[in-house]
Amino acid sequence: MIDFLRGSMVYRGTDYIAIEVGGVGYQVTVTNPFSYEEQESIFLYTHQVVREDAHLLYGFQTTDERDLFRLLLEVSGIGPKAGIAILAGGTPRQIVSAIQLEDLKFLTALPGIGKKTAQRIVLDLKDKLQKLGWDRRFQLTLSLPDQMVEPPIRSATDDDHHMRDVVEALTGLGYHEEEARLSVRKARESTEKELSTGEWIRLALQMSVKR
Repeated sequence: MIDFLRGSMVYRGTDYIAIEVGGVGYQVTVTNPFSYEEQESIFLYTHQVVREDAHLLYGFQTTDERDLFRLLLEVSGIGPKAGIAILAGGTPRQIVSAIQLEDLKFLTALPGIGKKTAQRIVLDLKDKLQKLGWDRRFQLTLSLPDQMVEPPIRSATDDDHHMRDVVEALTGLGYHEEEARLSVRKARESTEKELSTGEWIRLALQMSVKR
């Protein structure tokens, strides 16, 4: 089992980054490939999935993200792709809080999660999260999870390369292109500040959850 990787980011795809570690390139699926810069030094905690036709790696910046990802995989109908998409739509604290509060509105706003899947997540994980001490880990209270609000970003046109990258990243997470473009449009209309492509993606995901 590969527990973590430390290396440099060589290139990225719509849902993964390629990390060079000691002359070997590892393809690692992450929540937001565009938040990493080429040749950037990277440390990621990893989860390995072994299939008959492939050995897959999923990368996380914190152990909280990886631990929650592993718990999500225990839910019937949630595979690695869905688990990564869920973590792309909210922080571990927000997701855990939503599960414990049975906030189906929040959960169904996450990419690829319908009402039945959201109910299954709550049923399978609510008590387990409490027993494992996740409420103490985040010092959660019985209030609605914080809204995924961050400083807004600048406006841009449809031809802006940032916007094309954001749409491509969201479709890679499972959004339909029309949904992705709507979220991007709401993001770019929200402010005039400048942020990186990775921050555009984060804000677009926030907008998709708000809808």
